[in-house]
Amino acid sequence: MAKLYFRYGAMNSGKSTALLQAAYNYEERGQRVLLAKPAIDTKGASEISSRLGMTREVDFLVAPYDDAREIFLRHRADARAHGDDIACLLIDEAQFLTPAQVDDLFRIAVEEGIPVLAYGIRNDFLTHAFPGSARLLAISHSLEELKTICRCGRKAVFNGRVIGGRFVFDGDQVAIDEGAEGAIAAAATTYESLCGTCYLEESGGRLG
Repeated sequence: MAKLYFRYGAMNSGKSTALLQAAYNYEERGQRVLLAKPAIDTKGASEISSRLGMTREVDFLVAPYDDAREIFLRHRADARAHGDDIACLLIDEAQFLTPAQVDDLFRIAVEEGIPVLAYGIRNDFLTHAFPGSARLLAISHSLEELKTICRCGRKAVFNGRVIGGRFVFDGDQVAIDEGAEGAIAAAATTYESLCGTCYLEESGGRLG
């Protein structure tokens, strides 16, 4: 039986790089894959971009009210019409999916027999679970943590939000890192992976 996999980690843990490597591995063996990401992730527009510099266009974007399974089935039907089939569906930034869309991924794996590899982060900058991630943690067949380190050398588990060079602990759950440069860089939103100790130091003991 095909499975739904959730591969998660803090920021800068190499999630997009791992996804692109997985796609390459399938295609090297002559198998066709589909790549997708939530439309809310405007960084890179319709591309998956790794911090190592690798980029690749997605096959489709998933808007908040889309039926992810229906979109997948349309792409699969097109592939079959050309004498091909889909070997795997890979999803980047899966934390931005809705719980219903995560259920769609589960059905793709179980009912369509197609492995689904979802990559994302568990928690926001206030340590609250993203709804999509919470659902993935609840129903995925396989969970794998992709590890990275904090600035102090410990394992990073949290994502600190930085605006204008300072950590902030208020604001909307979703604020996309646009990678601003030049004069606007001081006000840009970026993120830093932190261990529990460094997170509490920056937040003044605040957790959530």
